[in-house]
Amino acid sequence: MMRISPARRAAIERTSVTLLVVVSAAMIIAGKADQVAFQYLRNSVMDAAAPALDMLSRPAAAFDAAADRLRGFITVYRDNVRLAEENERLLGWQQVAMRLSAENAELRDLAKLVPDPAISFVTARAIGDSGGAYARNVIVNAGRDNGVARGQAAMTGVGLVGRVAEVGSRAARILLITDLNSRVPVVVDGTRQRAILAGDNSARPSLRYVDSGGTIRIGDRIATSGQGGVFPPGLPVGVVATVDSEGARVEPYAALSRVDYLRLVDYGLAESLPNPLAISARAGKRAESAVGGPPTLRR
Repeated sequence: MMRISPARRAAIERTSVTLLVVVSAAMIIAGKADQVAFQYLRNSVMDAAAPALDMLSRPAAAFDAAADRLRGFITVYRDNVRLAEENERLLGWQQVAMRLSAENAELRDLAKLVPDPAISFVTARAIGDSGGAYARNVIVNAGRDNGVARGQAAMTGVGLVGRVAEVGSRAARILLITDLNSRVPVVVDGTRQRAILAGDNSARPSLRYVDSGGTIRIGDRIATSGQGGVFPPGLPVGVVATVDSEGARVEPYAALSRVDYLRLVDYGLAESLPNPLAISARAGKRAESAVGGPPTLRR
């Protein structure tokens, strides 16, 4: 093998650098002087080098594809292991659930527990609202002909909206939980404190007549208590949003300002509501009060 002296190697390096600088300067000058010719030369070099670049890029592309497949295999393997572990845990929970279901059925039979009544519902679309400052209600396009009855719970997919207050043959009016006339017995989840959710035409109804012995905190979940017989226990209502000296206020789960579709659920409790007085009965009561009769109790 031919050895090059250090002096000659240094001279070649200096000459190479100088030659490259000169060629670069010449190319820059040629490109400025005749751009059309230089562009043609550049395109020709690019066309000549394209096959070689394509051949050189194919192994890199194949390597990238193989690496992607390998990563996919590793991901599939990990997912398979994770799913096998989850399946094993779910099988364990399935056995627990089956055992608890059998125990529950046996205890129900021993206690002779009365089963819950069948639940039916009607889905209706909101076609109007009060739009006033002193009422919060919604009109839906389902009525008595569709199985809607007064007192049924109006719900969305996330929580309670209100109850059916008035029913026509083809439409019904829903009294929202934010209405001034709305009073819903509720319970604070966790502490089990009972209270009354009272609407005042604002976006957040307030909690009144709260049981003593506990503290209501922001974030506590509120659900119906079942007292009063209007709603069954456990219907989600909202969460406590603010707590101040005036009491606690609840942010409803449902967006009451953007109600489109409502589910009118019949829990079999509508019969517990008192029937409204007829017009003639109301007139008779007013006449009796006017002549000094016994006063009527307003509920």
